[in-house]
Amino acid sequence: MEKQEKIVFSTESVIADMLRKPLRFRMYLLLKLPLAFLAGLRVERFDASVSEVSVPFRFLTKNPFKSTYFAALSMAAELSSGLQAMDAVQRSPRPVSMLVLHMKADFIKKARSRIFFKSNDGSAIIQAVKECLQSTEGQTITVCTKGFDSNGLHVATFWFTWTFKQKQ
Repeated sequence: MEKQEKIVFSTESVIADMLRKPLRFRMYLLLKLPLAFLAGLRVERFDASVSEVSVPFRFLTKNPFKSTYFAALSMAAELSSGLQAMDAVQRSPRPVSMLVLHMKADFIKKARSRIFFKSNDGSAIIQAVKECLQSTEGQTITVCTKGFDSNGLHVATFWFTWTFKQKQ
């Protein structure tokens, strides 16, 4: 039986550090995710297990039907799990690539206020990255993020399938 090496992740979170400096995060959005910057996406909460991102209901994010455009909702939903994925990849002891392979969404109610997307799958994402480091195969994981309006009503659910593969 082959002995498996212990995978030790860094305790320093580059993402959490960046989020503690709002100007630095806004610059990151402007340079790397300009549509998220223009849409006004905001990180409400972030730690290793939970991430919450909000999208406002305003001119740049609304559609002709007086609700938030599905693309703006998708962007906020993806960022809520994407921050956790980026954090796990950046804390990894070896380089790992990440990519969204698939997305599914259910739109339950019209989004007519600021919408808050919450992902609770940070621990599962870290585990998937660890598993990709222990093999030569890529790992996939499907995570769920749910969106609620400012009154707490459930408006949408998104599922993202992330792939992680150790870089050569």
